[in-house]
Amino acid sequence: MTATSPKIDTTISNTSTLETPNNTSVASMSAGGNDLNRFDVLEAWYPVHYVRDLDKLAPTKFTLLGQDIVIWWDNSTQSFSVFEDKCPHRLAPLSEGRINEDGLLECPYHGWTFAPSGECQTIPQQAAHLQAQTSKRACVKSFPTSIYQGLLFVYPGKPENAPSTKVPIVEPLDETVDDWVCIDTFRDLPYDALTLMENVLDASHVPYTHHRSVGNRTNAGPVELEVVEAGKQGFKGKWEEGPRRGTLGRQDTTFVAPGLMWHDITSKQFGRTMTVVYATPIRKGECRLFARFPFKFSSPIPRLIFKLTPRWYSHIGQNNVLEDDQIFLHFQERYLEQAGGSPNYAKAFYLPTAADAFVTQLRQWVNQYKVEFFPGQTLQESKKTREQLMERYHSHTVHCGSCSKALANIKKIRTAIAFTGAISWALIPILNQFTSNTIATSIISLSFLVVGFTWFQLGKLEHKFYHGRLIPPRNLPEKPKK
Repeated sequence: MTATSPKIDTTISNTSTLETPNNTSVASMSAGGNDLNRFDVLEAWYPVHYVRDLDKLAPTKFTLLGQDIVIWWDNSTQSFSVFEDKCPHRLAPLSEGRINEDGLLECPYHGWTFAPSGECQTIPQQAAHLQAQTSKRACVKSFPTSIYQGLLFVYPGKPENAPSTKVPIVEPLDETVDDWVCIDTFRDLPYDALTLMENVLDASHVPYTHHRSVGNRTNAGPVELEVVEAGKQGFKGKWEEGPRRGTLGRQDTTFVAPGLMWHDITSKQFGRTMTVVYATPIRKGECRLFARFPFKFSSPIPRLIFKLTPRWYSHIGQNNVLEDDQIFLHFQERYLEQAGGSPNYAKAFYLPTAADAFVTQLRQWVNQYKVEFFPGQTLQESKKTREQLMERYHSHTVHCGSCSKALANIKKIRTAIAFTGAISWALIPILNQFTSNTIATSIISLSFLVVGFTWFQLGKLEHKFYHGRLIPPRNLPEKPKK
């Protein structure tokens, strides 16, 4: 039978602060395996979900490196287990099943049940004297799991290597934990994890791509990036002047292979701010982004504002920013592949300035250590429309505990408002027949207008959980200067 998946239990981050793990990792092996000349992408930990967004009452489906997995909560051990999403009996997806009354994962096809170790517990169809569930063939493949800083990590490589391989965490967040305020988001993106990592490492695109969202073209200027150390496990770099023409202070950048990076800025005006991004490969041409924005504010007022802002409201704004470059990155990676891919990046890209130093270093890391997330696979010709690329519901909302709940509440409120509006409208002619009190009639008429306006505005808000903006703010006409 399969052995129980190694689990590393740690403290989970709460809504507004990030907490230090309550034990020290025993990691001694570097991610990527022991081959000094090759980074094995299977031998690494990958985040697959924020713990707070997982449903403990039902299995959750995900795809990691092209392999379908199912995440489910084992109440007896108070931990999440992750299996290959295939029942060994007839290969039915276990994610379509349920967690039964005994706390076991139950296959939807024939009711076979499985313990957190992957061992089969019951086969309802077999005779009482048979013990087919004890066969290794009855076991489902299980994966090592770990929880750090509020994220559930999965190890897709050799299970025996998991306990000794370091989980890629954002180490500065374990320093003076209580001082950090953190907002986070995630989204499934229509391009590769490497394309995402290349994009977020490139600080010079912000003033143009994100103009009128989080950037401004007037802040564009020379960007002198410098790589200070590099190796198989990633690299570190700095931007001495920093963003916004030096008004924010120096920016330090860290890339932790294969899919974590953060920018770190400390300024007297705003305190310490970080932009953290994980890129988890789903399948060729698709990845899941986990973005975190930790702050150490110099003033208590912004800290309070961030704590009071609903998570779902923050996600709407963050989705707007992600969509600024979503369409062109989807096509950019296809153009690169047509030009020979990463091995030919120096000819495909023209990189004449220091602003591209981190992009160059990332591509050199890919080539030097033979990094391949999906060996032998190529990107399919894109047949997606702008509307499909801007889709939000399936790429975020349905997987997000905060947004899915907010959407359900908005729908309920709109239904109630529509019902109230219908009653208000019906009362007007009745009142006109039985009373000449024009004040009452006017009040009801005004209430109907207010109700209608509120219903309409909530409809616009509801739309934002389903679709993004087709035209990015940077391409909208500028207001004429006075």
